[in-house]
Amino acid sequence: MNLPLHVQSTIDRYHLLTPGRAVVVGVSGGPDSLCLLHLLWRLRERYNISLQAAHLHHQIRGSDADADAEFVRGIAESWQIPLTIERRDVPALAAKRKLALEEAARVARYSFLVQVARAVGAADIAVGHNADDQVETVLMHWLRGAGLAGLRGMTPVTWLRDLRLDLEGGAELASASPLRLIRPLLEVPRAEIERYCQEQGLRPRFDRSNLDTTFFRNRLRHELIPLLESYNPNIREVIRRSASLIADEYDYLRQALEDVWPTLVIAESQRAILFKLAEWRALPVSLQRSTLREAIHHLRPPLRNINWIHVENALDVLRSGFTGMAATLPQGLIARIGYDRFIVADEDYTELLGFGGPFVDWPMLLVPQIELVVPGATPLPNSPWQVETEVIPRDALPPDALRNPNPWQAYLDLSATGVALVLRQRWPGDRFQPLGMGGAEKSLSEVMINDKIPSQWRDKIPVLVSPAHILWIGGGRVDERARIRPETRQVLHILFRKHQVIEENS
Repeated sequence: MNLPLHVQSTIDRYHLLTPGRAVVVGVSGGPDSLCLLHLLWRLRERYNISLQAAHLHHQIRGSDADADAEFVRGIAESWQIPLTIERRDVPALAAKRKLALEEAARVARYSFLVQVARAVGAADIAVGHNADDQVETVLMHWLRGAGLAGLRGMTPVTWLRDLRLDLEGGAELASASPLRLIRPLLEVPRAEIERYCQEQGLRPRFDRSNLDTTFFRNRLRHELIPLLESYNPNIREVIRRSASLIADEYDYLRQALEDVWPTLVIAESQRAILFKLAEWRALPVSLQRSTLREAIHHLRPPLRNINWIHVENALDVLRSGFTGMAATLPQGLIARIGYDRFIVADEDYTELLGFGGPFVDWPMLLVPQIELVVPGATPLPNSPWQVETEVIPRDALPPDALRNPNPWQAYLDLSATGVALVLRQRWPGDRFQPLGMGGAEKSLSEVMINDKIPSQWRDKIPVLVSPAHILWIGGGRVDERARIRPETRQVLHILFRKHQVIEENS
């Protein structure tokens, strides 16, 4: 391999350099970063760029790290490249933010590189990731259960804002929108880099921590990949080729997501995104999944890894669930189904995305109490919802009545409920006998807490009562005394239904 020509081809193909601007080069002193700095130094006039070397002392490896910094200083002086060296206490950062040492080092390193780039007015930050790093990255993501975004590995150019880094320095650094991370060596195997260093008389530093197999990446490098090569000697090339194909598939899906997103979103804020339910359900499952992941990333930008089971559980609920059903998502988010929409938001979110008032896709009782018409329909005051009641012979019940998949309807024994029914807000000290507990009494407040009803909504949840006792908590539990029994002859069916649509001005 003619390495300078190969790297030049990569730079041209992916438009990695911005003529007339500075490039910050992260230099650890190892073979990858030393090779990268040397190549860009040789190509600086061809691409009309200026270089700024940057070295971070992680305060991990003692005197070895001190020697690395002095080595980089000497290289920069001999090649007349301006250099920024800084020290960061990575072990303290890891302890403070409860990060693995590898992740803390990554956060500190990119925070430092972004600060240097902004200080010198750079457009690009160059790092020395190579083709073997790509193999390790793809394997690491696969073993941790990544989707397409992870299995495509690293890309030759990435906008810093897309790295989802919770950088030191807060939101201003994390939103470093004009900055790009470039990887000119991404298609170069490590052996070629080492050969280049030897041919050019470069003597890179050796980091002994790269031999420590307690680090996950090092175990992949020294144990798993050699084992895979015993099955297929070309496994590195196979993995790189697969990553390239997956990257193309990801780009296609990403474009489809960007096209469909505006047609799905009713409104969005920093705390919540409201989607059209029917339109979302009509999407292919790959776009449904992508939409959910994108919503999570919108609301939790630094989150890098989204647990697979969270997304799959939410997909199951949103595809076939009923009004009021919810699924837990990462980092305090929840997906909740409304009448004709669903919301992804903070668990305690109660506002309708800046339009004021409670989230209208739950039937809230905004007055102390109302009497119900039985049979008939009773509108909920100041709400698009109404309560519909009917009396049904037991033998005329629909097949799924006792299973009752809709939490906003109930089938009750008419002989236990009577027809003098009231819908009211909860009272202090309310107790009832939740179905399935053998008649044991529970505090209504305790049940609402256990059912994860947000505290701001508990006083507005409609409670169905007879003159004798509580019969049903709207959206939740039926009282044991009102359940349908073998001897039940007449059934009271009660259903919350949206009877008008309130339009938002988005």
